[in-house]
Amino acid sequence: PATTASHFVPHPFGPPGSRLYRTGDQAHWDTVGNLHYTGRTDTQIKIRGFRIEPTEIETVLTTHPLVNQATLVHADDRLTAYVTLTSGTRPAPSPGDLKAWLRERLPDHMVPARFAVLDRLPLTPNGKIDRRALPAVEALPAVGGRAPRSELEEVVRTLVGEVLGLSVPLSMDDDFFDHGGHSLLAARLTNRIGATLGVTLTLRDVFRHPTPGALARRIEDAGLRPTLPPLTRVEERPGRLPLSFAQQRLWLVEALGGRGTSYNVPLAVRLEGRPDSDALREAFGDLVARHEPLRTRFASAEGHPYQVIDPLPVTPDFEVRDVPVERLDAELLAAAGHCFDLTAEHPLRVTLLRTDGGDCALLVLLHHIATDGQSLGPLFADLSTAYAARLEGRAPDRDPLPVTYTDYALWQRAALTGRPLHEQLAYWKTALAGLPEELALLHDHPAPATAGQRGGMVRVDFGSELHQSIVELARAERCTPFMVVQAALAATLTRSGAGTDIPIGSPVAGRSDEALSALVGFFVNTLVLRTDTSGDPEFRELLARVRGADLDAFAHQDAPFDLVLEAVNPARSLARHPLFQVCLALESGPSVVPKLPGLHAGPVEPLATGAVKFDLEFLLRADEERGLTGAVLYRRDLYEQATVERLVARVRRALEQATAGPRTRLSELELLGEAERRQVVEEWTGTRAEIGEATLPDRFEEQARLRP
Repeated sequence: PATTASHFVPHPFGPPGSRLYRTGDQAHWDTVGNLHYTGRTDTQIKIRGFRIEPTEIETVLTTHPLVNQATLVHADDRLTAYVTLTSGTRPAPSPGDLKAWLRERLPDHMVPARFAVLDRLPLTPNGKIDRRALPAVEALPAVGGRAPRSELEEVVRTLVGEVLGLSVPLSMDDDFFDHGGHSLLAARLTNRIGATLGVTLTLRDVFRHPTPGALARRIEDAGLRPTLPPLTRVEERPGRLPLSFAQQRLWLVEALGGRGTSYNVPLAVRLEGRPDSDALREAFGDLVARHEPLRTRFASAEGHPYQVIDPLPVTPDFEVRDVPVERLDAELLAAAGHCFDLTAEHPLRVTLLRTDGGDCALLVLLHHIATDGQSLGPLFADLSTAYAARLEGRAPDRDPLPVTYTDYALWQRAALTGRPLHEQLAYWKTALAGLPEELALLHDHPAPATAGQRGGMVRVDFGSELHQSIVELARAERCTPFMVVQAALAATLTRSGAGTDIPIGSPVAGRSDEALSALVGFFVNTLVLRTDTSGDPEFRELLARVRGADLDAFAHQDAPFDLVLEAVNPARSLARHPLFQVCLALESGPSVVPKLPGLHAGPVEPLATGAVKFDLEFLLRADEERGLTGAVLYRRDLYEQATVERLVARVRRALEQATAGPRTRLSELELLGEAERRQVVEEWTGTRAEIGEATLPDRFEEQARLRP
């Protein structure tokens, strides 16, 4: 009754018995009769349309057995809780623990989005909590959450982070609502997704699929494309095991071109200290036993290839050699030049080179038919686990893999038939209709009748500052760093005379199912990303074109490249790669580093063997520490190294200018360096000479008279 009486007060200007409700809002009139709202007389706040008393939440928090004090701050439509713990509390509860505990006791709209555990709460001179002195708190991604596996997932993650106002990238498993999301922000997110991806979602979609990963899958489903059946383990295998489409492509290349080293994948690891060679040999034996592609040979019957998985036990090809330290690099390259006979030997060879200085180098040589870029993580993680176990004299104790590569190959052959395959191929026939037979980029040398494999390499180091600018532009334009680099490369090729229809090949991981993430094998598919640079667009307009074309292409990435090639049926030539001659790959994240007990291992580094597959291949890696680095491989029978170095420098200038001014038109990009510009403007213009007033016909007549 006392509270009711204090809030429902007599109406001084109304009829007898009428009352007014004291809302707690504070306002004042100005001199011209306008009413100005200035806040509240109490601590009540409004979140998502709900009125909340922060003291209620603080009171509940202090009932936690480990919490001593608690206070709340309301900013940017989000609640942040600050707590101190009771003395001697170890281990301290994490913000996630506190949030989960509070959710069991309060409605969702009263659970703070962010938590901070402090040693003490700052106080004013009067002994009250100084909320202005409380530190800012960023919502952090969930520990262990996975990274994006596709460009669509990357874009969705960017949009979710943008709507939440986060400066720290989310993982694909982070919950939208755990990071301050609510119904109003969910509505904003659906609008952003519609404007960026052209897909209409509802608020219910966001609430039912609150993580970026789940939301990306919902967007794929919203495309109303036929979905592929789930991948499961095969209980009974057929007599002859088919190759996956990716394996079949490499098998055909090897069969037509003969044994070579273009598809060798040499991986070198520098080791400080000497490993136990017997334990290392056994560890590679464990690795071969766990991953079937490493003990697979390839045979054919009536022109049809099939896998031959050798039964266990299998002894891996493992060699230990002592070499002088000055010969180490040469010996690594020599071992990397081995030509695999896929019909008779396994696609794995290991060489341990021990130097007289005490350090070693480990060369893991694989054929591409058994591995890809995403395989390096599980390969060296399993190797590290096995080596640690073998040092202790035991076999490694690991959970079995959920599926095998054979399960994947059988699933792919069964799934990619009928309507799903026909619709994917129909897209590619339309998307690549009228594609130029060959990129019109000038070569230094005439193209030979048959493309050679002899190549060169130019290092790329664009640095961390430019990489950060690329990331920021990608976020601003709601695309991915890969798309920014692709747009800059396409713009550079156009400005270098390659035309305005630029096809660029790019590998995609091909691991759409989570069960494939722990497997070693060749899952990569190749997409043709067609870039339209016509009309001298602004760079941000070009980015929008690239984003739209790429997302459509990635939505149809299940169609194997060989089947796309058959469907499009371009003019074939042994002098060039079909559909595209320039390839771009961008991997992200830190390099893989093995953890071998008793040794200090460097990162896994691919070796350049001098063999190439395309006219130009940009192999780039992005990480926060080193920025954007990598290499460009090129065919020596087409290009000189200086030409490729100039091309790399032009791509860098295009990126620098585009990130600094996204509204710059392609024609306004200054791609020539000072030396190049001086060469073109001054050195190549020739020597001036006075020729008089006579015209060319006058001079011709004069010569006819002098020399009839």
